[in-house]
Amino acid sequence: MNTMIATFVIMIISIILMVTEKIPLALTAMCTTLALCLCGCLSASEAVAGFSNSNVILIGAFLVIGQAIFATGLAHDIATFAMRFAKSERKQVFAVSLVTALLSGFLSNTGVAAMMIPIVMGICHESGTHRSKLMMPISIGAGVGGTITLIGTVVNVIANTTMAEFGYEQQFSMFEFTKFGLPLSIITAILLATVLFPLLPDYEDDDSVALATDKDYSKVPRWKKVLTVVLLLAAFVGMCFESQIGISLHITACVCAVLLILTGVLTEKEALESIHLKTIFILAGLLPLSTAISNTGAGEMMADAVVSLVGEGMSPIMLMVVLYLACSILTQFISNTAAATIMCAVGCSIAQGLDADPRAIMMVIVLGASYAYATPLGMPANALVMGIGSYKFQDYTKVGVPLVLVSFVYCMIVAPIFYPLTIG
Repeated sequence: MNTMIATFVIMIISIILMVTEKIPLALTAMCTTLALCLCGCLSASEAVAGFSNSNVILIGAFLVIGQAIFATGLAHDIATFAMRFAKSERKQVFAVSLVTALLSGFLSNTGVAAMMIPIVMGICHESGTHRSKLMMPISIGAGVGGTITLIGTVVNVIANTTMAEFGYEQQFSMFEFTKFGLPLSIITAILLATVLFPLLPDYEDDDSVALATDKDYSKVPRWKKVLTVVLLLAAFVGMCFESQIGISLHITACVCAVLLILTGVLTEKEALESIHLKTIFILAGLLPLSTAISNTGAGEMMADAVVSLVGEGMSPIMLMVVLYLACSILTQFISNTAAATIMCAVGCSIAQGLDADPRAIMMVIVLGASYAYATPLGMPANALVMGIGSYKFQDYTKVGVPLVLVSFVYCMIVAPIFYPLTIG
């Protein structure tokens, strides 16, 4: 069987299984990877690459750090402080979404999501709010917040790199995305706390997520709390200055996690119990699907099929509409990085052919690729919160699709104002 066709078939079956949950989600993810490997869509090394993926390692490390935040009482302190300002569930949703978005403007959205989870779980424990109400706002905030600055997500950098490869000298500056991303981040937080609040699931918490929530924190030595804060800040600084210090952020997080065990803040057993295997298997099992879609040309074919709708004489606004929708649909099923890589090349080619300003096209593509929260497949942060929030596939669709449509309308209004698509 043609590997491209096989990838499509496996992807569709995987989506059906995730929607119906006839078998557990983690098992679906692993079966998807094994099927891709057996059909020749992935090599053996690519099939297991998810377990060595830097995002998966980063998440594992932050789950250990998160356990220390709970075990020392830091989460309790943070949650108690937060509860003074966000006592209702709606206020909590707004605060979690906006804070995550602002942090994601400067840091890896996956890293921010991993860092926010233990803090938000502390809020849930203290307030009685179910995790399913607050976990999804983390991933949504991480996605939309990535468009606040140039370094917010690798998708933004891909746009600049692609324009440079095509010979364009004028590219996006550091805070050029702010005028798009910051207002939309605020709008998204407001919508989640108001109109879309009833659509956020309200499931009972999954007790399999082991966290030290029932403990007399007054007996915890102060030095453990201080050391945890120091190492958490070290991980945060390492994420901010990854390129300057030359150490990958997942390595920095692992060093901090290991030091928590070596210094006795956590025992080895506590650290191992904090790593939620369901989350790891879902994430590691779904990542290779994106690789297969990219490697077999399936993603390129999907992009070309939609972009072929761009015929001669199409208006600049319709061109933006088609490119946004093409990228937005593609990014829901493969990583936003892969979607942006494919579509940015297509976009620059179109811009050159039309002698148009590439920034208008690139901005539309970047925004379309960044808002990947209508399925759990679009970005690692979605899969990260899936197990902890006990989410089903359709939960992402119910909340994500309206947000994607709002983002689409917003983008179509704002993008032409800042970057008129002059042709000719």
